[in-house]
Amino acid sequence: MKIVSLSYPLTPEQESELGQPQVAAIGQFDGLHLGHASVISTAVDIARKEGIPAAVITFYPHPKDVMRKGNYEGYLTPQTDKQELLADMGIDILYVVDFNEDFSRVSPEDFVTGMLLPLQLHTAVVGFDFRFGFKGEGRADMLHDMSQGRMRVVTVPPFLIDGEKVGSSSIRAALYAGQIEEANRWLGRYYRIRGTVVHGEKRGRKIGFPTANLELEGHYVTPALGVYAVWARCSGDGQWLPGVMSVGLKPTFHDQMKEPVYEVHLLDFDGDLYGQTMIVDVVQFIRKELKFNSVNELIDRIHRDVEESRTILKR
Repeated sequence: MKIVSLSYPLTPEQESELGQPQVAAIGQFDGLHLGHASVISTAVDIARKEGIPAAVITFYPHPKDVMRKGNYEGYLTPQTDKQELLADMGIDILYVVDFNEDFSRVSPEDFVTGMLLPLQLHTAVVGFDFRFGFKGEGRADMLHDMSQGRMRVVTVPPFLIDGEKVGSSSIRAALYAGQIEEANRWLGRYYRIRGTVVHGEKRGRKIGFPTANLELEGHYVTPALGVYAVWARCSGDGQWLPGVMSVGLKPTFHDQMKEPVYEVHLLDFDGDLYGQTMIVDVVQFIRKELKFNSVNELIDRIHRDVEESRTILKR
């Protein structure tokens, strides 16, 4: 998959280099959940029938992040994860548009004429609730007229599960509530985080449960503080291993920790992981974070967490 960075307005050099007939799904696509997948798969199917490239046009940083709008905190799929997922979905070209305050003031008409038309889109594929341009004034049904009929526009209806529209906001709310299975159902896959294994306090090793402390590679949505059953894979091995992950503030040992720490204990594993990249798929919520009265009480509970994780993962 080719990755192309764009900024508005396109330069003449970019227009001459990039313009080619193609089918593009347009949207933020944070999460790449089942609703997003329905838009993107529609674009890929049309592109394959037409024999032209399938593209995605997305925006970074997230507009809500730039505009400090709402309670936006973190990404469901930071750029590295998004790129890998889109490549697996058959996308040939990923256009990443630099979203900044100047770009947020571009009118819907100028976005179409100054960015979409120079890319020579054969077809633009968007979700039913797609908005674009200043204050989101542009709607999906306006794209065709604004392009003066120079590109076909396909609008994909909402993707429903049990009658409920799948959306990034609902997935975020589920993660905040520790409803990881619900979030995974809407994502169509496990919620994934990625980080580098760094040195921690090494307290886990002393009590018989060594953990990999993760320094996250992206600004992820933080799930509810607690313990999770997970699958994990390290860059040095590539094998998926069962594990238990704690996301928390370590209240048994600390009183004023501000940022949550991600710690992964791999079941039946012994090895040096420092410096490696670890990918973690979060499978199921086991329990909320607790403050224990003693280290022995903590150890007893970790034993139970490990056994519960084994049952969940059947390992």
